[in-house]
Amino acid sequence: MACLTATALATEPPDNTASPAQRAAFLAGTSKDCPGCDLRGARLKRRDLSGADLSGANLTDAVLHAARLTNAKLAHATLRDANLDKADLKRADLTGADLTEALLYAADLSGAQLDGAILVDAHMQHSRLTRAQLRNADLTRADAREAELSDCDMSHATLKQANFSNANLSRCILSDITADRAGFVMARLRDAKLNRISAIQADFYRADLSGADLTGSDFRGSRLERADLDGATQTGMKTQGALLVDGTVGQ
Repeated sequence: MACLTATALATEPPDNTASPAQRAAFLAGTSKDCPGCDLRGARLKRRDLSGADLSGANLTDAVLHAARLTNAKLAHATLRDANLDKADLKRADLTGADLTEALLYAADLSGAQLDGAILVDAHMQHSRLTRAQLRNADLTRADAREAELSDCDMSHATLKQANFSNANLSRCILSDITADRAGFVMARLRDAKLNRISAIQADFYRADLSGADLTGSDFRGSRLERADLDGATQTGMKTQGALLVDGTVGQ
């Protein structure tokens, strides 16, 4: 019986639920680590949580305005409706995190890991995501106007109806993204990889796509009027019904 019990315990998943003492110590500021903690609605404005382990924590509705979270571990954390405006999240691990409707205005996510993260309806205006990893992330309806995303990797991400107007996506890897009805008005996409993307009915009015790789991409019904395509690779592009650079309609 003892052997059977030991075997059964060995196969059970580890218990990541934080103890009440861990949670109390974290909220009191005597500890930075609280993996798996229930921190819904926690008030952590301007808290220094650099390097903290909050992986799997529930931070729904938490206030982290201007908090310092550099190198923090937030993989698979729940940050729905959290206030992360002006937070410092440089190099933070947010792999698989749920940031639905999170406030990320002017947040710094440079070099952050956001692979598989959910950023549906996230407010990301003026945020900084240079060299960030956003592979397979879901940014449906995200508002990233005037965001700085140069050199990011957003391959296979979903950007349906997202707004990247005036954003800088220069040299980003955007291969195989789904960006139907997304807005890239006056966005900078110089030398970006946009091969095999779906951008049906998307808006690239006056976007800078110079030097971009647009091979095999679908721009049917989109607006490319006055966009800069100088030096862009356009092999296999679909532009039926699109409003082209010169104002004509693609056939």
